[in-house]
Amino acid sequence: MLESITKMTQEVVLDGNSPAKEVAKKIGKPYSTLLREINPFDNNAKLGARTLLDIMKVTNEVKLLEQIANSIGYTVKPSSEHIA
Repeated sequence: MLESITKMTQEVVLDGNSPAKEVAKKIGKPYSTLLREINPFDNNAKLGARTLLDIMKVTNEVKLLEQIANSIGYTVKPSSEHIA
């Protein structure tokens, strides 16, 4: 599951609505460091929970959270503030 989350995070950062360099800047990480941390094939680099949360906030992407919740038998629903 961890590799799956890291791969999904890589896709969100590299293929998302915001350029990856902008995401890195907004979360306060050097671009090269962020790319290494989201590389699912780099066994020596780790994606931390704080970085994952920051990425979700900056990209406004919830599929990562949904995947984590789903893997342990839960679902995610938006709060009333986020329902249109």
